[in-house]
Amino acid sequence: MRYTPKQIEKYQRQKYINSLEKVTKNLFKMFRNKNITQNQFLKKFEELKKNLDEHTNITLNSEYHEKIKSYIDRLYSECQKNFILDNIRDINMTHLNRLQKLKNQTSYKKDKHKHRSRDEDWG
Repeated sequence: MRYTPKQIEKYQRQKYINSLEKVTKNLFKMFRNKNITQNQFLKKFEELKKNLDEHTNITLNSEYHEKIKSYIDRLYSECQKNFILDNIRDINMTHLNRLQKLKNQTSYKKDKHKHRSRDEDWG
């Protein structure tokens, strides 16, 4: 069975998006874990970044995914310089939380359901 170019592109986009989200989840776990050392962090982050770079570069339509990609690139460049993990831990936890809020923004209630509690007084 042959796949159409559109199917191949969709598959590659989904793989890339899954890889992006995997990197952010792992970063969140590593920053939250106080027992992880700087060397362990660098080793794991290098591995995740390498896996992400293996995918073909895909154009991302979502603002959330674009921000994840830019955050990972920024963090990677920051990690290439001298840094102390404990100094950047809180700042990056804040950035990851903001990214998570951006993702969850789309899952909130629709406007037609927001005023339901206001209209319950009528019954």
